[in-house]
Amino acid sequence: MAMHCVRNTVLEDYHSGVVPQSKTGDYTDVKVVTPYGEIPWKELSRISNEEMKRLNKEVVNKIYTFLEIIFNPKYSEHQDFLFKMCSMYFPHNWDEPELESDMLR
Repeated sequence: MAMHCVRNTVLEDYHSGVVPQSKTGDYTDVKVVTPYGEIPWKELSRISNEEMKRLNKEVVNKIYTFLEIIFNPKYSEHQDFLFKMCSMYFPHNWDEPELESDMLR
């Protein structure tokens, strides 16, 4: 679900591009220069409100669709295809998932 509903979203576009290098390793030596002054890397918002809204909407819609296909009998004819796609394209270099303790409370 994470791969189909979060990984393959506009987040991939936001992640592309040049990643700054840091000699110190903690990015305290990296800054963004703007016409209005410098912004230390650790204080920089790396995603705009507009981008966050777009990402949230896409993720919510994909998770909703994914769950509808799995649990709504109306979409049962799509289940085999969805499960086949999930198994075919699962990234095998990902870590095994762990239960999120905060969600279990």
